Amino acid sequence: MDLQSGEIRHAELTRSVEEYFQLFFEGLHRYAFTFLRDNDAAKDAVQEVFVRLWEKRERLDAAQSVKAYLYTSVYRYCLNIKRHEKVKKEYNAGQQEPTVVSDDRLLSKEAALQIQEALDSLPPQCRLIFHKSRFEDKKYAAIAAEMNLSVKTVEAQMGKALKILRQKLSGLNIAIIILLLI
Repeated sequence: MDLQSGEIRHAELTRSVEEYFQLFFEGLHRYAFTFLRDNDAAKDAVQEVFVRLWEKRERLDAAQSVKAYLYTSVYRYCLNIKRHEKVKKEYNAGQQEPTVVSDDRLLSKEAALQIQEALDSLPPQCRLIFHKSRFEDKKYAAIAAEMNLSVKTVEAQMGKALKILRQKLSGLNIAIIILLLI
């Protein structure tokens, strides 16, 4: 194959993938939405499948049905997302019960209740930022981007949360507070 015919083949493949995108995107999006029940996640799934198609454009087989390939790929991608969500949900369910340690290795229900009340007493935005930082292990920059805030605002809200929690939990064992706030 000479250089010119290679360039023609590349142009045809590029045009083909673009045409497939125009032709199938909407139907694939609806199909993905039936699995994911989230408009953005469905769009992301379809776009990811088209990225993979683009990456494989040189190896496309004219005899293979592109429509079947796309629908099968979207189906498998959505199943993988659902499996991942299930694993995350099971993991988070196992993490829900707080395990706070005291002198006899188990903190009383009363102390656990005090901690929960202290967390609940935080202002809403402050509580949300604290939860994302401490319980979801998110970095300040990620929280700021997710909540459309500046990193400085997130830092200030965390400082406020920690100050309030220190005041509310001053009667509890200092080791418990350190475990909670680390």
